[in-house]
Amino acid sequence: MKLGIIGTGMIVNEFLKMTAELPEIQLSAILSTERSVPKAEKLQEEYKIGATFSKTEDFLTSEIDTVYVAVPNHLHYGFAKQALLAGKHVICEKPFTLKYGELAELKEIAEEKQLILIEAVTNQYLPNYQKIKEALPEIGQVRLIECNYSQYSSRYDAFRKGEVLPAFNPKFGGGALMDINIYNIHFVLGLFGLPKGVEYYGNIQKGVDTSGILMLDYGSFKAACIGAKDSFTESHATIQGEDGTIIVKSPSSTIIETVLQHKGSEQKISEKSTHHRMYDEFKKFDTVIREKNLAFAAEQLDHSLAVMKVVEEASTKAGLELG
Repeated sequence: MKLGIIGTGMIVNEFLKMTAELPEIQLSAILSTERSVPKAEKLQEEYKIGATFSKTEDFLTSEIDTVYVAVPNHLHYGFAKQALLAGKHVICEKPFTLKYGELAELKEIAEEKQLILIEAVTNQYLPNYQKIKEALPEIGQVRLIECNYSQYSSRYDAFRKGEVLPAFNPKFGGGALMDINIYNIHFVLGLFGLPKGVEYYGNIQKGVDTSGILMLDYGSFKAACIGAKDSFTESHATIQGEDGTIIVKSPSSTIIETVLQHKGSEQKISEKSTHHRMYDEFKKFDTVIREKNLAFAAEQLDHSLAVMKVVEEASTKAGLELG
């Protein structure tokens, strides 16, 4: 994979620290705004990136074959579309887009051009997530699910003082649902698919949800997805069945420690990983792109579309205007 990176923010810095674990990924180029050129050049030097660009056209006509879109949420759709139209495979950070229709359009372009289009969302590729899937039959009929990912935002104090940064700007796709609760949605839908009903109860301030509870109705069981950027607690997830319970003692984005409880007994079903949390997804992406596994990419796209459908319905019901 000859990778071109779009962005110079925190997620790019975290990704680049991990790339030493994946030498098969060639860091060919990085695209930044004119203002961030010094930052891009510093990253280029530190991580031996092939070239820096500040013009999208030059970046997309360079030797890259794959683009990693890692810019603010509201820019995902535009950059992903440009990359696909330029004949590049696309890995896009979560949330894929702000609207369901945008992702559906990107999927059509990718299919027409026979390109890989895939969402970078950690939990879908973690080995411990697969162990949860394998353990589900042991807990019998599922009845209740609770996912709580609460993390006091480093930008919330500024928000309280009246400064609205992108993380809390609905026009930029900010807010708890899109930024943090989306991991919970991926977690639940990756196991159980689309729910029958969706409701979102957001704590709305200045037009953005700083926290909220998403309710998913699956008929025979219910799921509550809690996401908060304005408060904190120990993040966790539980899947309660008639014969047992699966407990994740960490955020749904990392799934570090997981146990299976039966009446009177508890069994650890997770394995400690020595890898960075982004390792497994990018290891898989490299294989999928190298083998041009369009079938796998299509399956993951269907999952991402289901997530976007839930997000859009939840946002509409809560009166949130994204983008």
